[in-house]
Amino acid sequence: MHSSEIPVAHTPPGGYGSTFPPLILGACTEPLVAGAPDLRGVWKTVSATRGGIPVPADDRLMSYTERIEQCGNRIVDCGGGTIADCRADGSEENGVHDVSVFDFTTPIHVIASFENLVFVLRPVGIPGIEVTRQLDENGNMIWQRPDMGGVRVVLERVRDAT
Repeated sequence: MHSSEIPVAHTPPGGYGSTFPPLILGACTEPLVAGAPDLRGVWKTVSATRGGIPVPADDRLMSYTERIEQCGNRIVDCGGGTIADCRADGSEENGVHDVSVFDFTTPIHVIASFENLVFVLRPVGIPGIEVTRQLDENGNMIWQRPDMGGVRVVLERVRDAT
């Protein structure tokens, strides 16, 4: 099954809660596109900094977990109660069209692309902001959000996406 045969998923009203929703791309058999980092799996925070300063142990970033599914050029990121489902093809049309993790109601529109083994998200209408996810030399995922005070989170893959 190709990723185009699977309907785009959206965050339910109020978010999905404390349990990940069922797999969205689970039946997809399409191989990842060239240039896409393999970010599939469930990831948990190992460390986080904001503006280069370690965040306190009780900061919500330190207990953050997300699940990433990928198939072809499609990527689905479930984290913080939201579902970001898109094609990483650099188009606004196929980008993320969902709601903000901060209130589950504010619409977001984000262009997604894979660039040199980095997953890049660029919010529409906010020039210069790039949220990135990439693997480091140890296989950890580095998630960077300049829009949240220069957040850099290191996450380890704790299991497959299943």
